[in-house]
Amino acid sequence: MKKIELDIVALSHSVTQSHNYAVVLGELEGSRRLPIVIGGFEAQAIAVAMEGMTPNRPLTHDLFKNALETFDVELKEVIINNLLDGIFYARLICLKEGEVVEIDSRTSDALAMAVRFNCPIYTYEFILDAAGVILEEPEGATAKTPAPAAKGGGRKKREKGGGKGKSLTIKSLEELNKLLEQVLAEEDYERAAEIRDEIKRRETS
Repeated sequence: MKKIELDIVALSHSVTQSHNYAVVLGELEGSRRLPIVIGGFEAQAIAVAMEGMTPNRPLTHDLFKNALETFDVELKEVIINNLLDGIFYARLICLKEGEVVEIDSRTSDALAMAVRFNCPIYTYEFILDAAGVILEEPEGATAKTPAPAAKGGGRKKREKGGGKGKSLTIKSLEELNKLLEQVLAEEDYERAAEIRDEIKRRETS
């Protein structure tokens, strides 16, 4: 069965399930998108790796990655291999001493591992036919794509995030860098992402 390579194009709050997030995967050679609803912990784990943040202590997925590398197991690819009753299934395709080993995984955990190993993500045509959507909006609007009920396993939405975000604009660059160190120490990665974005905006403006 032919594999179709995907990439993570968006990670956003789910518009259909208020306490979850949606990770949106897109075809590398096509316009279809595959939205998957995931939990808050898994969304945070994916976001931390995508943003290149280094926690003071390893998260669960970092620990698993370190364990695999310690025992010379390489994660070659992730395959979203099935969709049953609205739930996605995935497998980790690993290489150990030249032997291929497949490990069953929740899709959200598999994506968190794929980001850490920088390995390809694949699925099959029948899954895209069943749960994929055609991109009709500009690329930057993919975060607003409604997610179907299918689940893979987002960070919990911050109730006061908007107010805190506004306060960043009145801080100096030095204050922002100090605040970034502080929130990383507190393992508040969503707040850290907001601060990092503000720092980048200042540096590029």
